[in-house]
Amino acid sequence: MNRQWQDLHSPDSRASLYLRAASKRKISGASLPTRGLRSMIRVQPDNLAAYRRLCHFPDDGRLPCSYPHVMAFNLQLQLLTAQDFPFPLLGLVHLHNRIDVVRPLGGIDALQFAVYADNLQAHAKGGTFDLVTEAEDGLGVLWRETSRMLVRGLKVDDQAPPNDEPEPDGLAQVTRWYADSDIGRRYAKVCGDYNPIHLSAASARLFGFPTAIAHGMWSTAMALAALRGHMPNSGYRIEVAFRKPVRLPSEVLLSASEAGPAGSLRLQGQGDLEHMVGRWAVL
Repeated sequence: MNRQWQDLHSPDSRASLYLRAASKRKISGASLPTRGLRSMIRVQPDNLAAYRRLCHFPDDGRLPCSYPHVMAFNLQLQLLTAQDFPFPLLGLVHLHNRIDVVRPLGGIDALQFAVYADNLQAHAKGGTFDLVTEAEDGLGVLWRETSRMLVRGLKVDDQAPPNDEPEPDGLAQVTRWYADSDIGRRYAKVCGDYNPIHLSAASARLFGFPTAIAHGMWSTAMALAALRGHMPNSGYRIEVAFRKPVRLPSEVLLSASEAGPAGSLRLQGQGDLEHMVGRWAVL
């Protein structure tokens, strides 16, 4: 694809982007735009410190491997709420997330981000697309994220691909944590994701959820922080599939493989309810 790039001095304000998101409720097309967005984004030390406290990452001189997602969030919003983007932001479901840490994330003051949508596919419940985010320094790409998003009710002239997610086994308990009723609001305050399904039971019910649910990327970050001794510092890929949402409040249990260049993880709730499964491997 011949991608067209729009370079921004900075993304639009978050408030204006959410107003734009609220104004679009219907699917307006069935093809992805070829345009992508690029912008230089600086690390905000106070926000980084708040993210580390919220998700239990130590201050070890490196960015948490999930933090560039937070840095790029406004740029992602701007792409997903643009006039030429055919799907409404409200109602998108995050199914799967993959992060490649190509090189160490230390000594970073700013990164050049690029965001685009790709890989439209059929799904049993509609269609999916990949939201791709790349971060570069002076040497090239050092971090990449691919977020697979479900568009319910979208008609795609194709067959849905088979589900090839392996089921992890032989995992040992690593830790457990309690997701309290206000974690969605606290995560939103730090990371900017004010999706109503995460904020309160009342707002979640407007979108068909009986109670608020935890952000998938908060659960991912908590797992990554707990497993930082299991995975390499760089040159690896971590991918997770979101299964059943974590209803707030609730307690969850994280299990994982032994430390090594490759392994698996699982996040479970009461009654062995499976919230998230994942794996990591060297690139």
